[in-house]
Amino acid sequence: MPAVTGMKIKTTARIGGILYLLIITAGIFSEIFVRNKLIVWDNAAETASNIKSSALLWRAGITADLIMHVFDIPLMLIIYILLKPVNKNLAMLGLLFTLIQTAVLVAFKLKLFDALFLTDYAGMNTAQTSQLNALAFIAIRSDAYGFCIGLLFFGFACIINGYLIFKSGYIPKFIGVLIQIAGLCYIINSVAQFINPGMAAIISPGILIVPFIAELSFCLWLLIKGVRFYPA
Repeated sequence: MPAVTGMKIKTTARIGGILYLLIITAGIFSEIFVRNKLIVWDNAAETASNIKSSALLWRAGITADLIMHVFDIPLMLIIYILLKPVNKNLAMLGLLFTLIQTAVLVAFKLKLFDALFLTDYAGMNTAQTSQLNALAFIAIRSDAYGFCIGLLFFGFACIINGYLIFKSGYIPKFIGVLIQIAGLCYIINSVAQFINPGMAAIISPGILIVPFIAELSFCLWLLIKGVRFYPA
């Protein structure tokens, strides 16, 4: 293989690492610094008040989410390019699962705009404030379930991509194992949310630590190391 090809694929991998890091950063901002700050899960009225008083922050969180999903698309292509020499059909299957995840998450962002609009309207119609706040809260809960639906598909993508990484020979095997475990964690968390939300609330904080470590490890490897070699 000509040296320039190896250099190009290393550059491609590092671009993927940059995109992955931006996605992780945007996700942390929107989830931890926006929604976790403003949403009070047992109080619809307080949540509505928080959103109304911090509308710009709420909008910034939605914008960060959408930017994250824009970056998802080129990252999908880069991961497909990196993994297709192992098994082109499986790499395409992983891409399709990820594409569905992104489409679902983007569609459910409309629910977060609904919550914003309802809280604004509640301030102008005090007689219906409690009902409108309740509808806003339902919209937020719908987005949370949409997130779990998206992660269900992404969990299968992680299992497929993790297997391909493990078999590749040019990305460390431990990253492939971590990504597969992450996929299982995403699937378990989503299914628990659908079947038993109380159980999901107990396991969710802990079970999502592994996916964070796995995806950050993959991200940093792509960013710092790229790939060791790439088969023709």
